[in-house]
Amino acid sequence: MSDLHRLPSIERLLQTDQASRLLAEFGRPLTLDALRAVLADVRQAVQNGADIPETDELFVHINDWLYAATQPTLLPVINATGVILHTNLGRSPLSSEASRAVQQVATGYSSLEYNLESGLRGSREVHAEALLTRLTGAEAALVVNNNAAAVLLALSALAKRRAVVISRTQLVEIGGGFRVPEVMKQSGARLVEVGATNRVHLTDYVTAIEETGPALVLHAHSSNFKIIGFTSEPTLAEVVGASHQHRVPFLDDLGSGALLDTALYGLSHEPTVQESLAAGADLVCFSGDKLLGGPQAGIIIGRKALIQKLKKHPLARAVRADKLCLAALSETLLHYLKNEAVQRIPVWQMIGQTPDHIRQRAQHWQTVLGSGRLVDGLSTVGGGSLPEETLPTTLLVLDAPKPNQVLARLRCGIPPVVARIEADCAAFDPRTVLPEQEEALLQQIKHILQDQTP
Repeated sequence: MSDLHRLPSIERLLQTDQASRLLAEFGRPLTLDALRAVLADVRQAVQNGADIPETDELFVHINDWLYAATQPTLLPVINATGVILHTNLGRSPLSSEASRAVQQVATGYSSLEYNLESGLRGSREVHAEALLTRLTGAEAALVVNNNAAAVLLALSALAKRRAVVISRTQLVEIGGGFRVPEVMKQSGARLVEVGATNRVHLTDYVTAIEETGPALVLHAHSSNFKIIGFTSEPTLAEVVGASHQHRVPFLDDLGSGALLDTALYGLSHEPTVQESLAAGADLVCFSGDKLLGGPQAGIIIGRKALIQKLKKHPLARAVRADKLCLAALSETLLHYLKNEAVQRIPVWQMIGQTPDHIRQRAQHWQTVLGSGRLVDGLSTVGGGSLPEETLPTTLLVLDAPKPNQVLARLRCGIPPVVARIEADCAAFDPRTVLPEQEEALLQQIKHILQDQTP
């Protein structure tokens, strides 16, 4: 005969001191869920031959269930991979000023859509627009929630059921399987491909424009790949000139959002927002959380008449940026206006670190740990920017027998540490570890080393 009748009921368990503490910490609904789930598991185990657990043992399982159910899955992580714009780790960290602005706006009311001077309803669009136009020289600007939304909005507002000319060399796929042709299809625009996979000529654009009478000519920056070998492509200014000659607006999907010249830091030149405008682009779309170094956002700048059409489109409300994004973006843009971006924005701090400085940090880590080897290595920009571009770095390498297990344990630490395998060893790149994270990183590694000591 089954012993299930000896299993305490939920009502009986709720009368215990242990349940009272859980009710106070987790609330009644969640505690009841835990009691039901654990009792169901125990019933199944008893039917399979297990013994009835004591009440204290039951509450160990109930506690475990509750803590597992309430642990956040979005956690701060120490990035020791050397990938600066690590898409899986949230891309660009915010500056301390941008983080503080987010906190201030998040913990109270704000002037998001309220004009303090007039006491009347205002517009959320003004907060970043004035900074963007002053910084870039564009006539107008609009901020939405990411760059894919920026392109989708532009195509929907300006080219629905009309042709949009784009080169076959630019039919890119970005992270997560999102493809430019599919975004264009969702907007209702009709894709007109020109050129070949590896070569496109100005005459290809001109012919397509004359034959289709498009609403837009679209240029998509190949920010996450390179075409090499037998290739050819007209300059941005040449394509813009052909578009304007036929009175067709030109949209440049720049992607990475560089406002500074990456070539000054030992990298290839990444096209900048200012260069797109100088070439004559009518609209420029780019990300806020890549080389700009701010929050996730899609930024559209350009001609005022076109931006106004985008602002009035119904989709604009669906993809608009929230107050936290606008607060962080505004502070990030101020760094550029104050000419302090390299000193204050973490992405540019990481890009600008000298090899000597990185080596000194790695040597310090080695001294504190009393273990590891220093190895020359390479950091990457990542985040769909500057493909195949690297920066010299110094790695701290641990000669652990099972490096994958070491990295797995570090990922489960508090805070989690994400590193990489280099030559079958666990490797840590100082370039992407924020200074305030160093102590926590070294403590985590120390625990691993101590556990491995015989």
